[in-house]
Amino acid sequence: MLAHNVPVVLVIAVLTACSSSNGNPLLHIAGPTMGTQYNIKIVDAPADLNTALIKTEIESILDHVNRQMSTYRTDSELTRLNDNITTDWIDASTELLDVIEAAFHVSRLTKGAFDVTVGPLVNLWGFGPGERGDDPPSNREIREVLSRVGYEKVSIRRSPPAIRKSQANVYIDLSAIAKGYAVDRVAEYLASQRLVNFMVEIGGDLRVNGHNVNDVPWTIAIEKPGAEGREVQRVVHITDQAMATSGDYRNYFEHNGQRFSHTINPINGIPVSHNLASVTVLSATAMDADAMATALMVLGPKTGYELAQSRKLGAYFVVRTDNGFVEKSTLDLGQQLSPKPHQ
Repeated sequence: MLAHNVPVVLVIAVLTACSSSNGNPLLHIAGPTMGTQYNIKIVDAPADLNTALIKTEIESILDHVNRQMSTYRTDSELTRLNDNITTDWIDASTELLDVIEAAFHVSRLTKGAFDVTVGPLVNLWGFGPGERGDDPPSNREIREVLSRVGYEKVSIRRSPPAIRKSQANVYIDLSAIAKGYAVDRVAEYLASQRLVNFMVEIGGDLRVNGHNVNDVPWTIAIEKPGAEGREVQRVVHITDQAMATSGDYRNYFEHNGQRFSHTINPINGIPVSHNLASVTVLSATAMDADAMATALMVLGPKTGYELAQSRKLGAYFVVRTDNGFVEKSTLDLGQQLSPKPHQ
C-alpha cells in the first residue's frame, strides 16, 4: 500500500486540457498544500465572484484537513493520536472518524490490501521521510514491524467520538486517502457557492463538475508509465466524477538486480512484485478513488481487475510486459477513453 503520498510524489501526472475556443471565462486558483500543490479551475464564474474570499476559504478548508490528518505536523490530531501510547479510547473529531471509517470499508472490501496502519512498513523499506539504507530489511525486521500492522487493531466509536488502538504502538497514516478527502471537501464548498463547472486537483487526485471551457466534459490525460519524461498514455473524458491514479514507476530502488516498489503489501510486508505499472480509478468521490487506486495497485492486474469488475468500478490498468505496456479497462471506464495516441 502506498502510505506516504505526502511528501513522496505520487506516480501519476494528471494534466488538464483547458484551452478555450468558446471564450468561456476560466478562473485558476492554486497554491501549496499537503506537501504538493492544489489546482482549482472554475469555468463561467460569476463576474461578481469574490476570488480572494474563495481562495481564503479554500485554503482554510485545506489547512483544517491538514491540522486533523497530517503525519508531518507535530500538532495535528492524527499525530497526537499516534503519539498516545495507550490502548484507551482517545477523543477524536467526527471528520477523522469519517475518513478512518471509509478506509476500513476499503480494507474489508480488499481483504487488507488497503491498510492505514502500514506506515511503519513503508518506513522500514526506506520509502518514508528518513534515509534509505543500502540493503532491504531482513525477514526478522519485517516480521517485527508486521506485528504492529493491521487495520483490525484500530476501533472507532461514534458516541462520543473516539478512537482506540488495541496495541499502543500502532501507527495510522492517512496519506493514501486524505488528499482525496480534501479534494471532496473543496468541491463541496465550491458547489455550496453555486458554482457549477469546476475542477479540483491536489497532487493528482481530482474531482470535476459540469463542463470545461469548451462546453464538453473535462479532458484528463493519464501519464504513460516510465521512469523519465511526461508522455500521455490515454485521455479520459469525465464530468461529475472523481479520479485518482496509483503506480510504481517513479518511486522504487534496485538491489542486486531486483526492483523494489514503494507499494507495500500490508499482508506480507513486502513490496508488490507483480507487473501492474499503474491503475486509474473513477468514482463518485475523490476519497474513494484515492483509496481504491492504491488498493488495486496492491492487488495487481488480475485480482485487482476482477474486483473492479465485480464492483462495477471504473478502472484502467496499464500492465508491464516484455513487449511494452498492455492496457485493459473495466466496461464502466472503457467508453470514456479516447483512442490511444500514436506512439
